[in-house]
Amino acid sequence: MAAVEFGVAMPSVKGIPEFAQKAEALGFDYLGSGEHMMFHGAVPNSLINLSVAAGATKKIKLMSTVVLLPLYTPMVLAKMTAVLDVASDGRYHMGIGVGGEFPKEFEACGVPVKQRGSRSNEALEVITKLWTGKNVAFDGRYTKFSGVTLDPSPVQKPHPPIWVAGRKESAMRRAALYAQGWLPYMYTPEMLHESVEKIMQFGKEAGRDMSSFRPGLFIFAVVHPDRDKAREQAAKALGGTYAQDFSKIAGRYTLYGNPDDCRKRLREYVDAGARTVMVSLVCRQEEYDANLRMLAQEIAPAFR
Repeated sequence: MAAVEFGVAMPSVKGIPEFAQKAEALGFDYLGSGEHMMFHGAVPNSLINLSVAAGATKKIKLMSTVVLLPLYTPMVLAKMTAVLDVASDGRYHMGIGVGGEFPKEFEACGVPVKQRGSRSNEALEVITKLWTGKNVAFDGRYTKFSGVTLDPSPVQKPHPPIWVAGRKESAMRRAALYAQGWLPYMYTPEMLHESVEKIMQFGKEAGRDMSSFRPGLFIFAVVHPDRDKAREQAAKALGGTYAQDFSKIAGRYTLYGNPDDCRKRLREYVDAGARTVMVSLVCRQEEYDANLRMLAQEIAPAFR
């Protein structure tokens, strides 16, 4: 079985250089950052966070977990990510999602929320062409241009890996058509297994070679000796983030408990197909460093 890659999401927009260096020193493969334009609390911008982290690190890969693709003009996002890939010496991975759970940010950006899927699919075509071509032309529903060349172009060839996040079948089709990886969230191992099978089938139907496609997982976690307290912490943190009650479902979708509990649950995800695991720790602030160390030193090594 192939070794599993592990990444950790940045917890804040403050202290990024120090956190990035710590994650790199602990041996994580990826550093992640999500984003919203606006949400239920303070939220970062993925590209800004990862740009700061790029300057503080040397080898850890930098993944957007995720960029809200439909809120960007494709040309602008292609330019920003190409420059980030060059500035980081080829370490950027573009995870994308279509959002929609906070409609006001779409309204503020002038993007109809019902167009988020179609806009994202077209944007992935545009961005891939801009990353890889010269004198590019595109004539689509939302984007029209000709004679465009990105300079600098990305370091990674043919281009930075694209990861699609989501939960629905439309996201699975998007991953099969445009991406190199799948990064679902709020998933059980059973859901992950089923989604990977569907993506492989969709890719085959589209005539894509899926042999190097990498199934992944984004999961929230609390490492704590008391399983019940760990689950309660996860439910409280996620309830605050998403402004809804997670008390009944946190145990189903999160990684929680002592290191042995977490290893056992993670084994189910790995057996279901996960080969890249991005973890967002949602423990108490005063226990964060201990959680980070346990994840890096007691949980991840079992899957290397």
